[in-house]
Amino acid sequence: MPITVPPLSRRKFVSGTMGLAGAAALTPLLSADDSKTEVPLDNDRVALLADTHISADPKQFYYGTKWPGTPVKDGEHEGVNMADCLAAVVKDVLAQNPLPAHAVVNGDCALSNGKPEEYQEFIRLIKPLRQAGITVHVTIGNHDNRQRLWKAIPEFKSEELGRQVGVVELPKANFVLLDSDRGTMGEEQFNWLDKTLAALGDKPVIGFGHYHPYPHFGVRPGPGQRDGASLLPVLKKHKNLKAYCYGHTHNWVVEQKSDIHFINQLPVSYYFAKGLPHGWVDMKLGDTGAEIEMRCVNANHAQHKERHTLNWRKG
Repeated sequence: MPITVPPLSRRKFVSGTMGLAGAAALTPLLSADDSKTEVPLDNDRVALLADTHISADPKQFYYGTKWPGTPVKDGEHEGVNMADCLAAVVKDVLAQNPLPAHAVVNGDCALSNGKPEEYQEFIRLIKPLRQAGITVHVTIGNHDNRQRLWKAIPEFKSEELGRQVGVVELPKANFVLLDSDRGTMGEEQFNWLDKTLAALGDKPVIGFGHYHPYPHFGVRPGPGQRDGASLLPVLKKHKNLKAYCYGHTHNWVVEQKSDIHFINQLPVSYYFAKGLPHGWVDMKLGDTGAEIEMRCVNANHAQHKERHTLNWRKG
């Protein structure tokens, strides 16, 4: 099962009903705000977040451009307050009308190695999403610790293969959430994925995993998921798999390989080169594809509101 944090209030939906296969679908709790005018939820709209890197200290500032071999000179580095970044993203998500019914945080919720205090702060910062009726799903990144995250939200702990994997059913697509741990998924998870994709039928599927499944040649190059070469054939084999979303590189790339859309999500938090965007992705699902829009923390960024149309491959 994926880590799924249900909303804290009952909301009105504008499209379809929420279904969670292999996830705890708990009845939302009524809140004191339910009598107020509500912005409706859209089950075909999803907020995509990645690399929040929340510290236990909400005041902590981090220079993302400082790393071994960086081209940025001393005195010219750029950094962010991670808590402020996530708070800004949450505020922007909540400014949408209709609201996305779901949000996926695609790994690296924590700054260090998944300390309990980091997860408590993360949960505090995403609380407004839940209060608005948005269901939050989380994958595991290399800075996370699944046992500590399970402990932070014990009512949603559910193991599958000893990992945090599962399926989220939406009206126009199924999301398959994978656990890339610290750079490997393993043969058992690949077998699970193969069987799961085969069982999901013709409905479009979007996969999620934190690590980039192939080498990254951007600002800070990296080899990617160590067993990514074993993941890619499984994705290609099943024609219902239309897109794959990942984070980790702290970069923004939208490309196609073997007719599959690969979306390298920009980070919510720090970035590795001066002037790179950070924020979230607004995904609107359709019958034959999806529209995605990058939403930057800095609304004056040149790439703010950059849009891409994803047309699903046939089959």
